[in-house]
Amino acid sequence: MRLIVAGRLERELARCGEAELTYPERGATVGSLPAGYRHLRRRTLLGHGRPVLDAAAAEIMSWEMHRHAGLRPVATASGADIGATVVMCAAWGRVGVLAACRVVWVLDEADRRGFAYGTLPDHPEIGEEAFVVERDADNAVWLGITAFSRPNGLLPLLAGPAGRRAQEMITDRYARVVRDVAGRAEG
Repeated sequence: MRLIVAGRLERELARCGEAELTYPERGATVGSLPAGYRHLRRRTLLGHGRPVLDAAAAEIMSWEMHRHAGLRPVATASGADIGATVVMCAAWGRVGVLAACRVVWVLDEADRRGFAYGTLPDHPEIGEEAFVVERDADNAVWLGITAFSRPNGLLPLLAGPAGRRAQEMITDRYARVVRDVAGRAEG
């Protein structure tokens, strides 16, 4: 885990460009989550209909979900494209915690859109997180967030329950942000 000055994200992004993922189970958020990690699964009803799906997908695929949840993302692509690197900062004033990730898969189907990113060395966790918006047969639109993770280094390990609570809090923020955007689209 690294603390950084929030205004230096572009430099951190350049530094992370060629970094390797910190875990071997690349893409595992598509199926069974691997052993040895904490698992997180969240499913949130967003509303009903195509406009809700489209608005929610646009929010997650453009890094806006992260920005509206209070993070400061800087990425190598304007959206979640396979191979894109994103560096985010959870900041308190000018100092924040760096979280660097790379997009490992993207889903772009008529009724399902989303992506997953995996952690890079400067992330406080090791693992992968996926965000998928889908419309079911009843026209209901859902946000699914799936993750597997474990602490990366001594400070996150020592954080213990506080670190897990921080992950739950940001997941709650993501769900709330996307639900709010979807609610405006539903009218």
